[in-house]
Amino acid sequence: MAVRAVRGAIQVDVDERDEIISAVAEMIDAVLSKNAFDADDLISIFFTVTPDIRSEFPAYATRKAGITDVPMMCSIEIPVEGAMPRVVRMMAHVETDLPRSEIQHVYLRGAIALRRDIAQ
Repeated sequence: MAVRAVRGAIQVDVDERDEIISAVAEMIDAVLSKNAFDADDLISIFFTVTPDIRSEFPAYATRKAGITDVPMMCSIEIPVEGAMPRVVRMMAHVETDLPRSEIQHVYLRGAIALRRDIAQ
């Protein structure tokens, strides 16, 4: 069993609490399902948000979605001029037998433009 990192990102339409909660749940669900992971495979999750997201913590949204015993941390992305607005990003560390080349990173909604090379 190896430790691997899997990335995800989603762009939200508006910075509203319910939108953040819904979008983060969608992103987490997509990362888990596309890789056939379950919550027990998760070691930790690191979230970042663009500086224009202030209505809710992605970690709270993840706990609300039922993942309650995984260490999580939230931070703000550096404010690069011209960067895509309203984006929540995640990097989860997981225990898996999948080789690194088979990990499926998930970029949803407008965030697909961030990494067309690896987005599923």
